[in-house]
Amino acid sequence: MSEIFVRQAPTGLFGLPQTESLDFDSSRVEWQDCGAQGFRIKPLLEDTEAGLRTWLMQVDAGAFSPLHAHDEIEQIYVLDGSFYDQVKTYRPGEFIVRAPGAMHSAGSEDGAVVLLFYSPASSD
Repeated sequence: MSEIFVRQAPTGLFGLPQTESLDFDSSRVEWQDCGAQGFRIKPLLEDTEAGLRTWLMQVDAGAFSPLHAHDEIEQIYVLDGSFYDQVKTYRPGEFIVRAPGAMHSAGSEDGAVVLLFYSPASSD
């Protein structure tokens, strides 16, 4: 795979709750560099044992990432602005899901905020 996002020691997030509900105010968490120019993240949930990650991602106007892939299932929900790949431009309310290993580009002409979910492929 050609993963473009750098995993770092995240702040302001937690793993899956065992028996309760957990919450925090993500507006109090600073955007973090993720290793791809023009892309920043706010990690919300990361559970390495379960293989789950949930991030907010901010994409600058004009930012672009060339073809790459992820080892996990990637789900993207566009919250604000526009976000594109090699197929089309997505607007608020649109949803994309990619299979593990699916090659794709990513970018935004006018800036975007997206919600990302990464999860392991089914072992069935």
